[in-house]
Amino acid sequence: MRIVLHIWRQRNANDKGRMARYEVPNVNQEMSFLEMLDVLNEDLIARNEEPVAFDHDCREGICGMCGCMVNGVAHGPQPGTTLCQLHMRHFKDGDELYLEPWRARAFPVVKDLVVDRGAFDRLVAVGGFISATTGCAPDGNAILVPKEKAELSMDAAACIGCGACVAMCPNASASLFMGAKLAHLGLLPQGQPERYGRVAAMVAQAKAERFGACTNIGECEAVCPKEIKLEVIARMNRDFLKGSWTGRGALRDDAEEVSKKPLAGSRR
Repeated sequence: MRIVLHIWRQRNANDKGRMARYEVPNVNQEMSFLEMLDVLNEDLIARNEEPVAFDHDCREGICGMCGCMVNGVAHGPQPGTTLCQLHMRHFKDGDELYLEPWRARAFPVVKDLVVDRGAFDRLVAVGGFISATTGCAPDGNAILVPKEKAELSMDAAACIGCGACVAMCPNASASLFMGAKLAHLGLLPQGQPERYGRVAAMVAQAKAERFGACTNIGECEAVCPKEIKLEVIARMNRDFLKGSWTGRGALRDDAEEVSKKPLAGSRR
């Protein structure tokens, strides 16, 4: 089948950028979306043109590297699916697709469909860990974890940090990402000692990175390829308020100062 692509082309972070039109004939419906882009790039290279830059790695929906807006929807039209797992059989002959990078102030465009998601790394650096003593690994049964909490924690841990939630949110909020990381650790006994300091540090860092605020629109949950639920945001907000009221969140007036300092005694 034949697919018409309108792709955002931007040479670097300082370039103004523009949409460019390409035709990809003879697309096999069993191709993945990224394989279709590979075919396009092979054709562009054969014509001595600049190939389209896009993020990818495992191509199995695990690493969270790939992702772009397809007709205004992060990762494309299939729910619970990463861009690399999206196949061309979900499109029809002659379809016109508009591809754009994640649009968020915290995710500056590097080139074409590639964005810098280093802000997520910095969020994890300030709170996405627990302090643990060095030495031998503890026995797996040494700390009992209720089944319900273990399952909720594992559901939150499924987040791959692709950034689709930020890209789809009208406010460019990272709340679903942060909520997933905080729920993953905060539901387990090992995460309790730093539970409230962790959420305070991550919220302060999100403000420093210029992510927007959550207004419970739900677009993030709708496009999350791992189908993380909005409940993790409610849990994050509850812990943030509780830590603020009880003084256990180690909050300071200077949010940037909080964001630059890890929790005392922490070790990644």
